[in-house]
Amino acid sequence: MAFAAFLEALAVIQLHVVAAFFAVALGPVAILRRSRDIVHRAAGRAWVVSLAVTAGSSFWITGMPMIGPFSVIHVLSVVTLVSLVSALRAVRSGDVARHGATMRALYAQALMLAGTFTFLPGRRMSEAVFPGTPWLGLAAMLAVAAAAVWLLWRDGRRNPLPFTGGLR
Repeated sequence: MAFAAFLEALAVIQLHVVAAFFAVALGPVAILRRSRDIVHRAAGRAWVVSLAVTAGSSFWITGMPMIGPFSVIHVLSVVTLVSLVSALRAVRSGDVARHGATMRALYAQALMLAGTFTFLPGRRMSEAVFPGTPWLGLAAMLAVAAAAVWLLWRDGRRNPLPFTGGLR
């Protein structure tokens, strides 16, 4: 990995990358553990914070502007923040099914979809993590995304609201 690119990046980009890394790593722990389990709750809380920081910090990353300083990926950040609030409201009101569906959808859509775009050839993260082999990054992320979607689909089959994102 070419850490120089990471270390030379703006502080907001470094924060965004670190928060996204934690969100990707903590997601399966929180999602695949039984609800009400202490590990599920602790990992879930840390995951919510890391995902909120990831989405929130994206508004200060404006390297590919399309609409003013923002790009299409910022729409995903807004949806992520709204979905996080929706999921937290659902669990506090006792709607565990909607909470679980929203969190699974967030993991698959906000992290895996955005992660795949992050590692497209020519993007900064692709160059930093896979220098000289741009297609390797995309292939690795697609494999991780496919595995995550399969695991979440398998886990969500029992759920009455799979992949809805909790928004109605």
